[in-house]
Amino acid sequence: MSFNQSSPSPIQPLSLGNVVSAGIRLYRSHLKSYLKLAFNAYLWIFIPVYGWAKCGAILALISRLAFGELVDQPESVEGGRRIVNSRMWQFFIMGLLMFGIGLALMLPFAIYIGIVTAFFVGSIATGGSLNPAIILAVSLLTFILIPVLFVAFLWVQARFFVVELPLAVEDNIDGTSTIGRSWKLTKGHAWRIVAILFVAYLITIPIQIPFTIISTILQAILASLAEENSGYAFLSQLLNLILTLISAALVVPFWQSIKAVVYYDLRSRREGMGLKLRDRDI
Repeated sequence: MSFNQSSPSPIQPLSLGNVVSAGIRLYRSHLKSYLKLAFNAYLWIFIPVYGWAKCGAILALISRLAFGELVDQPESVEGGRRIVNSRMWQFFIMGLLMFGIGLALMLPFAIYIGIVTAFFVGSIATGGSLNPAIILAVSLLTFILIPVLFVAFLWVQARFFVVELPLAVEDNIDGTSTIGRSWKLTKGHAWRIVAILFVAYLITIPIQIPFTIISTILQAILASLAEENSGYAFLSQLLNLILTLISAALVVPFWQSIKAVVYYDLRSRREGMGLKLRDRDI
């Protein structure tokens, strides 16, 4: 892929409001096709491995289609599907690597919680008395670590926010290099992306609240029925899963559109306007 590396003046980044409003417009103008893809993607997650790879490719397809609209090169669903399907297993590899990165980041905190829990449980089990100074020190450390971990999580999420876009759009990218590509593109812009994430979360809350209320009511009803028939417990879990997937399918096209806008913005500013979809020049 060729980029305009010598642009005489840098392209100014889109404002937070512009990014979010562009994502909303993309979501609304292609609501039917994007929702159809999202529901299709989440149906595949019930099939291990192959279905998970398929789900990742379809979600990336939504972002690819949105990016095509942004660079004024609209693409058919089938045309985009052909491209992302050819790299389906690379999306699976990317997903595994990102899962591993997430576990690695959570591991130190998990070890700390495990040590603290074992210490307190062991002291109580042996009848030993706990030093108030130790309790205070551990409590303060935990109180500090939780917000630090939350902020670190947001920062890391921002750095990998567009991780599937290079693999879906660019040439010569695989499931490993797309992670490094996202890290490079978002360098120096993590906190702006965090602000975009925060606003986007606020926008999706009204969509998810009704499903949360319905799920809570149904689970309360089925929990009371489960006391007489254990089959209702399974039905409660199944309905909760279905409602969760429906809720996710409704909001994920919006998120994939936001990702496409952020990716477009980052690439435009870093590499000029010589953008293209894989195998198709603008």
